Amino acid sequence: MSYTLIPNVAAEGEVPDDGTLSRVLFRDDNVRVVVFGFDAGQELSEHTAAVPAVLQVVAGRFLTSLGGDTAELGAGAWVHLPAHLAHSLQALEPSVLLLTLLQQGQ
Repeated sequence: MSYTLIPNVAAEGEVPDDGTLSRVLFRDDNVRVVVFGFDAGQELSEHTAAVPAVLQVVAGRFLTSLGGDTAELGAGAWVHLPAHLAHSLQALEPSVLLLTLLQQGQ
């Protein structure tokens, strides 16, 4: 039996100067896990995902739009997004986000 261990997710989310970086941490037939590092003021404009997703704020703070609602998310926040829900993110400070995409029977 094998497993994947990431001892410190925050350390995997390098925050660039004046930019955004992403890196796939894990992928199999059921999930894809991506860590993002955002400098303050960086954003992902409104978009949707074809599959359900989970957002977890590892460090920092984000201003988000979730299906028309606005929320500020800080470290420890967790959000489940159904497929096709419009959402956006803006980092209010240097921040790290963990995105888990849930593959639907693929």
